[in-house]
Amino acid sequence: MKAKYIIFDLDDTLIYEIDYLRSAYKNIAEILDKTNSEILFQRMLMLYNTQENVFDRLIEDYPEYSISNLLDMYRNHFPNIRLNDGGKEILTYCKVNNYKLGLITDGRSITQRNKLKALGIENFFDKIIISEEFGSSKPNERNFKDFCTTKDIDEYFYIADNPKKDFITPNKLDWCTICLLDKGENIHPQDFSLSQEYLPKFRVKELIELKELINNINSRV
Repeated sequence: MKAKYIIFDLDDTLIYEIDYLRSAYKNIAEILDKTNSEILFQRMLMLYNTQENVFDRLIEDYPEYSISNLLDMYRNHFPNIRLNDGGKEILTYCKVNNYKLGLITDGRSITQRNKLKALGIENFFDKIIISEEFGSSKPNERNFKDFCTTKDIDEYFYIADNPKKDFITPNKLDWCTICLLDKGENIHPQDFSLSQEYLPKFRVKELIELKELINNINSRV
């Protein structure tokens, strides 16, 4: 059996980033106005959905807080989130089959580490690259080529969601690139009108579909 490295993106792939946003908003609402936190939480969501600047509006009503305070609350809270459907199953499947597991994600260290701890999946991965810790972000080749130092790997797979930055570099490295299609929850829209070099080789609607692709597709297609 060929040795495989299965590497995931985090936001809008293993989790929905909007769930993290909702968790952060709820936490902020409870800090700012514990008595009326649910009302404030719903107002924050309404402002977000109408594309208003939520934090600018908040400091008008809660002048004792600054934008910096709110950003710290947002980034540093311990989130109430869950894996997307099929996420735990596919991670477990990869471990049971002795595939290497990796993660490449952009973001702040404390934010991304808290997500992984909240999900209980940090120990699934053989290597985790978080942009703030690593010193560069996608699509920088460094973030991907660091996985290529592992010996005796025959195939690499990268599963992510954003054609603008996720697939161009692993495509150049002859990895199998797979896009999890948006079900209407993604924060960043998926643009498949980009040139071919930016596009994934495969698209799936559910994470569980990865089983068949990982087993049956040669990564260098």
